Amino acid sequence: MSRLLTLRAGPHALALLRERGLRAEDVDILPGASGGAKWLALAGLDRYLFGTFLQAPRSRPLHAIGSSIGSWRMACLAQQDPLAALERGHDAYTRHQVYPANPTPRQVTEVLTRCLDHLLGPHGAQEIVRHPTVRVHIITAEARGPAASETRLVLATAMAFAAVANLVSRRSLALQLRRSIFHACGRASPFCHLRDLPTVHRPLTADNVRAALLASGSIPLLLDGVRIPDTPGVHWDGGVTDYHLDLDYGNGEGLVLFPHFVDRVIPGWFDKSLPWRRAGARNFARTLLIAPSAAFVAALPGGKIPDRRDFYTLPDAERFARWERVNAMSSALGEALHEMIETGRLADHVQPW
Repeated sequence: MSRLLTLRAGPHALALLRERGLRAEDVDILPGASGGAKWLALAGLDRYLFGTFLQAPRSRPLHAIGSSIGSWRMACLAQQDPLAALERGHDAYTRHQVYPANPTPRQVTEVLTRCLDHLLGPHGAQEIVRHPTVRVHIITAEARGPAASETRLVLATAMAFAAVANLVSRRSLALQLRRSIFHACGRASPFCHLRDLPTVHRPLTADNVRAALLASGSIPLLLDGVRIPDTPGVHWDGGVTDYHLDLDYGNGEGLVLFPHFVDRVIPGWFDKSLPWRRAGARNFARTLLIAPSAAFVAALPGGKIPDRRDFYTLPDAERFARWERVNAMSSALGEALHEMIETGRLADHVQPW
């Protein structure tokens, strides 16, 4: 079972794991990265973590932070029945995404809005902001200047400029975008200190959580930008600024538990094709990253984790079947993690970060 997972831990996390194993009460922060359909490969891991492991009693809040599909995952965790929310989300994302040839951004937005509504159910928005222990943080990229344009050519030019400037420095993203984090923690948020990019914190309420979640997954040029109630500007996919959440997680005593699609961290959306732009160990001293192993991925249909290219290369029926198969196979990841925790041998399988 240990061959199914890759585990990496920073020095503080590794010391804690060697001392007392992985305990839910030690987890302070749960990040969720951008990745679209990739979340289906983590479905079984999420089911175990959200439905069993993280349901243990705890004496302090669990701060869950996500961008794009990562924020949707955190929205499942913070509902009254996280397993039912995950099932609704997986079903909608797999089966409800049917598009005409060359869909417009408006058509894609309408389909994904319905998927999100299915995930939330009738009471999800209220449950998320009122959860007794889970504090959801939703990242969006607030547009500046031309990046807020509804004119496709202007927006495309702004995004191209952002991509070119990003080659020099991630800080150049500030010319076009600003990180917005929606949460209900006030100054108690562990992310109030972030200074790597211009960052603004905004209140998360039952009235804006749906729009914030939609915005967090709204890829520029593929979807429409989102205007969030009582919030200025147009908001785009949080993965543009924070693709895999290479954040300063602070110096708390507890763990950052990071279920991830891969065993590496890419800071921003424009960094995907930049092999030199990979996160170092500095921000992950107290992080345990858990990812599917190369052997597990090789055994998946097509030998890969689902991704957005499947919409272009697979007929709908084959895509549905493959994605559902990946979802089912991923249950083994949750079982493998459970076994490591119960046997007390998890630390034996961790690679130092």
